[in-house]
Amino acid sequence: MITVAIDGPAGVGKSSTARALAGRFGLAYLDTGAMYRAAALWCLNQGIDLDASNTDERAIVEAVGALFTEGHFEISLDPDDQWVRLDGQDVGERIRSAEVSSRVSVVSSIQPVRRVLIAAQRAYIAGESDEDSYSRGKGVVAEGRDITTVVAPDAQVRILLTARPEVREARRAGQSSQAAGMVGRDDVIARDRKDSQVTSFTKPAEGVSEIDNSEMTFKQTLDAATVLVRDAMDQEPGSDRRDLNDYELDDEDRAIIEAESGKDNEEQVSKGVGVLAVVGRPNVGKSTLVNRILGRRAAVVEDTPGVTRDRVSYDAEWAGTYFKIVDTGGWEADAHGIGSAIADQAQLAVSLADAVCFVVDGQVGLTDMDSRLVSMLRKAGKPVVLAVNKLDTTNADYSASEFWKLGMGEPHPISAMHGRGVGDLLDAALAELERAETTSGLLTRSDLRRVALVGRPNVGKSSLLNQLAGQERAVVNDLAGTTRDPIDETVEMDGQDWLFIDTAGIKRRLHKISGAEYYSSLRTQAAIERSELALVLFDASQPIADQDLKVMSQAVDAGRAIVLVFNKWDLLDDFGRQRLERLWQTEFDRVTWAERVNLSARSGWHTNRLAKAMRTALDSWDQRIPTGKLNAFLGTVQAAHPHPLRGGKQPRILFATQASTRPPRFVIFTTGFLEASYRRFLERRLREEFGFQGTPIQLSVHIRENKKGKGKSRS
Repeated sequence: MITVAIDGPAGVGKSSTARALAGRFGLAYLDTGAMYRAAALWCLNQGIDLDASNTDERAIVEAVGALFTEGHFEISLDPDDQWVRLDGQDVGERIRSAEVSSRVSVVSSIQPVRRVLIAAQRAYIAGESDEDSYSRGKGVVAEGRDITTVVAPDAQVRILLTARPEVREARRAGQSSQAAGMVGRDDVIARDRKDSQVTSFTKPAEGVSEIDNSEMTFKQTLDAATVLVRDAMDQEPGSDRRDLNDYELDDEDRAIIEAESGKDNEEQVSKGVGVLAVVGRPNVGKSTLVNRILGRRAAVVEDTPGVTRDRVSYDAEWAGTYFKIVDTGGWEADAHGIGSAIADQAQLAVSLADAVCFVVDGQVGLTDMDSRLVSMLRKAGKPVVLAVNKLDTTNADYSASEFWKLGMGEPHPISAMHGRGVGDLLDAALAELERAETTSGLLTRSDLRRVALVGRPNVGKSSLLNQLAGQERAVVNDLAGTTRDPIDETVEMDGQDWLFIDTAGIKRRLHKISGAEYYSSLRTQAAIERSELALVLFDASQPIADQDLKVMSQAVDAGRAIVLVFNKWDLLDDFGRQRLERLWQTEFDRVTWAERVNLSARSGWHTNRLAKAMRTALDSWDQRIPTGKLNAFLGTVQAAHPHPLRGGKQPRILFATQASTRPPRFVIFTTGFLEASYRRFLERRLREEFGFQGTPIQLSVHIRENKKGKGKSRS
């Protein structure tokens, strides 16, 4: 667990910096100022007069003591969802009213009250060491008075934010002008004088890092604090950066190691949001509209009908409001085969959505299929906004007026290709989502382990996703290449949630395909890069082809954890199974370290074995070997099996460290070039000693002259 304490006078941005810092590192956020404000409001609710001239300090102390000891007070530790409750009632806005703001100093200046608050704050901080806490034991960022000196003097990171008085006064005035009901422009000097009667925050105490942000932007302030937190995390017990302090490394060596190091992933918490489904008949521009809303080319687009086949959801944001947008395949009545499955997915998307964006083609005009789709939407009973797409001309409003006949409300003329009218459409759609008062979706949680389903076309990726999800999440058809867009789905397996990404089958020769298949392959490569683990699927009922091995190599080269999945195993006879066992010894020699699971996606046979194999691979992917232990091991290996002589010289390993995880990356300093065979030998011995099952290992060798004392412990 790590504790970050941030103090400073009014107007330096303590709250904003602390909240952003907590979100960046996946830590809890404790707003101690809100606790003082809540205490002031509680006293007011109890009928206590908080005018400084006739303050009853004893009554205030008794009231505040009851507030925190009798369960009347609750506070959120989520940096992205702040609230304060008194007796179950949300008072987040009231504690920032002029009534409370003008009286909070009266309460906070009473020393017995501060002792009660400090005890409560320490309890919240200590509680974050628990695995069941908000941060799951990672730690907390706490900001406010006395944090660095009294509340958390042992915090690993203690920061005093400061700024010149005129700068702070200008910032406070700017905040006040933007917040209705807040007090006017604060006299920060007077407030400093009042607060300084009970606490000291003008100069940093010993061990406290001062950040003067008078001339800094918020981002620069946040980046400076981030550096301090990362350095502290590197010094935590078990951190490999701490191990490096025991070795005599010069600046060049440290620069090499730092360059090889990866960065930790930031984590967020999922939130309930509204779901907007985009539906329409084929080729009206639904995916183009989705891409325009997202601001990137996420959905595959081609000027032919039927490119999109599954319902694909994305996290979206407009004017500060987050929501889930679902792209669907073209809906057709009386469709057969794969068209029927696509229509079923579109109808399912409507049933699961909170509102619907119905897209029609303004150039083609009103069609019978549009009218039949209206009947389906009316039966669903969901709020609908009507988008008339492909209208770029000045008489767009006139062209769109024809669609009033549908009875779906006002038609919004737009051009998804050029962005015309999309903002007005989104305003209307979000208004419908707000009126719906339901939040059926969740923003994608970045703390989930991300698993990409990859393989050549028709090996059963979508079938496996449907089996694991327990529903028909993706369109499945015997037609190879059914999936076009990557599909994200949260799946619960063995008590843990995972984010699965179903991808299009990877083609063997990317430069020889075009259109939707080309863009699908590009998005599959991007999905692999976005994932942490790749489930590489093979069709066990078919001979292993070069294309299968190239797909596997692509995942390995991307540095992802790997589990090899042999699907349709139930279709094999004894001869077929023996054939695959022989191939395992020859064709899969590059990935003998990967765990293998034989299963049947269609029937679910042995799919329960996946979770254990996935956890093993990801644990190895995250594994870090302490520098001292690594060098002791390599010293033993080198003594028993030295590098062969080449040209009368024998390269020696001087020093090694694990620069990063995900995947494990080792930096080795040597006196000469290490041949590929010796590198493979070192990798094999590392696996034998430390495991690393299911993850590739990367070795980076740097040749340098030996230096006196290099690689020797000072102790």
